[in-house]
Amino acid sequence: MSFLDKLKEAFSKKDDKATYLSGFKKSKQTFGDQLNQMQYKYKGVDDDFLEQLTIILLESDVGIETADYICEQMKLKCSEYPSITFKWAMNFLLETMKEIYEATPDKPISFNENGTTVFLLEGVNGSGKTTTSAKLARMFLDQGKSVAFTAADTFRAGAIDQLAKWGERLGVPCIKGIENGDPSAAIVDGCRYAIENNIDILLCDTAGRLQNKANLMNELSKMNRVAAKEIPGAPHNTWLVLDATTGQNGLSQAQIFAEATNLSGIILTKMDGTAKGGIVIAIKHKLHIPVYYLGLGEQPKDLRPFDLDAYLYSISEGLENAK
Repeated sequence: MSFLDKLKEAFSKKDDKATYLSGFKKSKQTFGDQLNQMQYKYKGVDDDFLEQLTIILLESDVGIETADYICEQMKLKCSEYPSITFKWAMNFLLETMKEIYEATPDKPISFNENGTTVFLLEGVNGSGKTTTSAKLARMFLDQGKSVAFTAADTFRAGAIDQLAKWGERLGVPCIKGIENGDPSAAIVDGCRYAIENNIDILLCDTAGRLQNKANLMNELSKMNRVAAKEIPGAPHNTWLVLDATTGQNGLSQAQIFAEATNLSGIILTKMDGTAKGGIVIAIKHKLHIPVYYLGLGEQPKDLRPFDLDAYLYSISEGLENAK
């Protein structure tokens, strides 16, 4: 059985097939559908074939470094055979993408067995950080865990009230920072509330200003220090919320945050609104940071745990039928 056939078989057993296929519809049009057209134009994996493949990868936001690496690996694999069908070339392509993602094993999400688990959610304005906080809260509540918010994004107008409103809707307490105040003070208040009330999960919506990298690093470093003083081991998870529609600019943001703090994971929002689904592979290849969740729609249920096989199948659906 080919790799593509195995992907299809594995995908057919998933419970969230429809959400993945719908969420990656635009990405499939840019990636899978364009690849499928190549079988009618090229007779082998030659320089022209690889040039067109590079263009498709770049349009899917895989990035030049990762695209070049994929093409080099594919060229090496194909050189081992006297002739290659288009379908087997596509098998090699998807296999290589999977190998890139799995080259650095994903660490499991860290939970504090002795008390509150603290999540720091970072990201620039407009990334969907506050809405993602609400979706994560809904998910943890559905798992039977108690949840609290800390509104520590004190510099964005309306951010505190926005999170507080989500708290009211979900029945989740929200510990508010002071507008234009010190975000770390809000983190301290949130941690103390969580300890006093035996909260399982503390979701901290933090500031994410990129205008001054030194200030960003100082703010994030201080938040980490004060959280650790209040709850041993905190923050247990530091996640960057990235807007997938920003493409390579989002990758640049991730690099800056990775330099400023100890990022343990990434959430990609608005995946359903972009044709550039290749950003997932680019992030893992360049930063070696796992993507834990994908925003594949507006509803809370559309925040889906990242599944590599489901992702690869969704962006390439139909290629298993190639000749």
